Amino acid sequence: MNKVILMGRLTRDPDVRYIQGETEMAVAKYTLAVGRYRKGGKEQQADFIPCVVFRKGAEFAEKYFHQGMKLLVSGHIQTGSYVNKDGHKVYTTEVMVTEQEFAEKKAFSPDHIQMGTEENGFMNIPEGIDDEELPFQ
Repeated sequence: MNKVILMGRLTRDPDVRYIQGETEMAVAKYTLAVGRYRKGGKEQQADFIPCVVFRKGAEFAEKYFHQGMKLLVSGHIQTGSYVNKDGHKVYTTEVMVTEQEFAEKKAFSPDHIQMGTEENGFMNIPEGIDDEELPFQ
């Protein structure tokens, strides 16, 4: 089984590109800083995990994710390799994201305005978002 669940903060805004083909497809890449705790150690360390998400998830990330936001993502690990321009083999490891969501009570809207939270703990969905744009169905 290849399944990964991560919670961390975005190191910068997602990099979104659109691939041309039969239909245009969005691809977002972002890096999560995920805390690594050492037993008995007071110094917190972080791993920087590259993540890739496609299609509607990528479009959602482009609109609503910003540097510093705390996210919860799940997906699978994919490894690969390529030869760089200097002729050296480079190995890659990325999380191919299948689910992504906000991991804090107070998330940021596209304009970095805090969205309200109802008494029941659910976040209000900002005006103008279609159900099809949400990362959950």
